[in-house]
Amino acid sequence: MADSGFSYSLDEIKQMSEDVLKVAKSYGASATEAELSLSIGQNVSVRLNEVENIEYNRDKGMSVTVYFGQQKGHASTSDLSPQALKDTVAAACNIAKYTAKDEFCGLADANLMATDILDLDLHHPWNISVDEAIAIAKECEAAALGVDARITNSEGASVSTSSGYFAYSNSHGFTGGYPSSRHGISCSVIAEAEASMQRDYWYSTSRASVDLESAFDIGKLAGERTVRRLNSKKIKTCQVPILFEAPLASGLISSLISAISGGNLYRKSSFLLDSLGQQVASPLLNIYEDPHIKKGLASCPFDNEGVASHARQLVKDGVLQGYVLGSYSARKLGMQTTGNAGGNHNLIVQSGAHDFAG
Repeated sequence: MADSGFSYSLDEIKQMSEDVLKVAKSYGASATEAELSLSIGQNVSVRLNEVENIEYNRDKGMSVTVYFGQQKGHASTSDLSPQALKDTVAAACNIAKYTAKDEFCGLADANLMATDILDLDLHHPWNISVDEAIAIAKECEAAALGVDARITNSEGASVSTSSGYFAYSNSHGFTGGYPSSRHGISCSVIAEAEASMQRDYWYSTSRASVDLESAFDIGKLAGERTVRRLNSKKIKTCQVPILFEAPLASGLISSLISAISGGNLYRKSSFLLDSLGQQVASPLLNIYEDPHIKKGLASCPFDNEGVASHARQLVKDGVLQGYVLGSYSARKLGMQTTGNAGGNHNLIVQSGAHDFAG
């Protein structure tokens, strides 16, 4: 589906975010930040060659955070009419009156704001009809079911597409915004053999539909992965090198990133407290964060506070080089934001000296 269905242009929601700041200032707020977003999308799923779901979404929203010194109020709305925006700002200001002072709250420092909004090629609408999406999903599922006679059931295949606009403004004079898209194809099937029943899946996600794996390849791999699970056997307890496939490895990396993220650090709920500059993993591990990859699924020119994003080494030769911080957690820790309000960006586990065989 194309994104001709947006109610507002990107420039219009950027202007709305600036208008929200003016309203907050008229109510006496010492600082304000506002973000607006629009999204449209569709999802089609089939199961056993029958259409199971056809879903459309069309969402919009505005959220505003106001500061009265060290007191903060937050409110949001899905109504973008001028009166609704004004009422939402008034609600946030009213909430701020009753919140306790917090010396760590506030906007990110003005000197850290992005000054050059990079075009990261994130917006590639997919003009696909429902019938076309159904055909792709059916092809994907059929490929999975055709892998092996032991594949006896399906949890379905789906094709999804979404497109959106995002805008952010704050009282430092920063306003930025960008469009983005995300598309996906997925499939999950069930195999049986003797007393064993297993399920597995595969999927592909990208900013542009032309970069997706083919429906046939996704289904075929989903089927192959499912069959490989049949008749698995336990091994004795032992100490041996382990190779983790990508879906499992990403879970391990997520646990590491969670442990070096600001919220867990200042709450002291991380196993990597005070670990900067220390060996936290094998010397073979190198992790690089790059928010500026063209078409990257986690790319962005600035974070959720307007702070310029930048590439950096997170782990080098197993040594922790940096945390993942927004401005609030950074202040709690006596540090500076790393431009990660809203989360981490594209993480790259850099290749070592050995290939799979070596």
